[in-house]
Order: sequence, then structure tokens, then C-alpha cells
Amino acid sequence: MIKVAVIQTNPIFGRIEKNLNNIKKLFLNSADLVVLPELCTTGYQFKNMDEIEKYSEDFTNSFSVDFLTFLAQENNTIIVAGIAEKSNGKYYNSAVVISPNGLLKTYRKINLFYRENIYFSSGKNEPLVVDLGAYKIGVMICFDWIFPEVARSLAKNGADIITHPANLVLPFCQDAMLTRSIENRVFTATANRIGNEARDGIDDLKFTGKSQITSHKGERLTSASLDSEEVIIANIDPRKARDKNINKFNKLL
Repeated sequence: MIKVAVIQTNPIFGRIEKNLNNIKKLFLNSADLVVLPELCTTGYQFKNMDEIEKYSEDFTNSFSVDFLTFLAQENNTIIVAGIAEKSNGKYYNSAVVISPNGLLKTYRKINLFYRENIYFSSGKNEPLVVDLGAYKIGVMICFDWIFPEVARSLAKNGADIITHPANLVLPFCQDAMLTRSIENRVFTATANRIGNEARDGIDDLKFTGKSQITSHKGERLTSASLDSEEVIIANIDPRKARDKNINKFNKLL
């Protein structure tokens, strides 16, 4: 069994250090795997390329990666978190997988949503699966949920748990992730944010909260509220995600 925690936050745009310290206050030292929202250090609504350049981080020398590595060391846990990345003159909506030893892997969001297409480049690699020894995690980000192929790719590549940093504004995702679990017989952990983000000249976005952890059978194991910062936890057995037989005649994959 492993203990999975999802932390639902309400980041303040551009206040990276403040947002990370808030995450630290919410952090649990008892979880094996902790999932944080998309763009959890910066907030979501960038207005121009100057802001993208200012707040995106090179992960080879990153305050946020160093901060989260310290949290992982202090709590002996794996962290998946969404951070704006800059690399070789391009910018990505990325998720990092961090162990007590530092950055393990990075996933760059493939399916960009709405105004993200103005500022970010799409990731070009297939969805990421990370082997952590006792279990494997898949990583996707927010709008990736709407494309069944993303979750199927993660399942085919051995993911027991799909980690899903998100800043959800559409109302369908939480229910759709139950279907992704059923389709692929995997656990999922969606870390969403809460609150509104209104910036001058840009749409006022309201985020839907309701972070959740689902079972390999499409059950909602635990879920968060619509509008509060909080932590949710579920104990799961990743081995159950490896049986892809619906019955003795039908194999899921």
C-alpha cells in the first residue's frame, strides 16, 4: 500500500516564494506521493511574454525545484508539481517529478488550453511514465484529460497511478477522470486549484476545485471542496492496477 496526498491550493499570481511557503504549510509528512496543481508556483493567467520570461524557471537552476526537493527530503516523499519552465529560448507548461535526491523527470504539457497557446510551446515527447520501484506513475497536465489517448498511452506504458496537476475551469473533468480510470484500470490523482484569477484585459477565470483521487475501478476514493485550500489522502494498492483482465475472455488493453 502507498499513501497518496493531493494538495489543493489558491496561488497568488507571480508570488512564487509566497506560494511555495503556503504549499509547505499544507504539506503532509506522512504521504509517499504528493501531487500539486498545475502552475502552482506562479498562478495561471500570464498577460504577456515579459511575464512568461520573468516567472518561468530553468530547471537546472530553479528556486522552485530546489524548494520542492528540500520538502521531498524533509518528508521522504515523491512530489509531482506543475511549474512554468524555460529551456533553450522556449517556454513550457511543465510538471516536475521530484524525489529526495532531486529532479527525476519533467513532462511538458502536450495539449495546451486556450491562451496557453500564445505563450507556451507544446511538449513533443509522449506522455511520461516514471518507475519508482514499487510502483509507476504517469504524468499528464490539466487539458490532457480530454484526450483519451493520453491516459491510454500512460496505461500501456505501465502507469499504476496517473498524476494530474491541473487548473480546471471546464466542469466536466472530475467526472471524466472516473471514466479514464475505468478505461485503463488505473488510479488517478487530480490536483486542482481554487479561486478566481482576474487580470487586466483577460477573462476572469474561476477554477473548479474538487481535487480527487480515483480507484482503478472508477470509484471516487476521496475529493476536496469547491473553494477551500486543503489536503486529501487515499491509501492505494498499485498492484491492483496491473490486472487488465475484465474477465477471463476480455483483456482491457
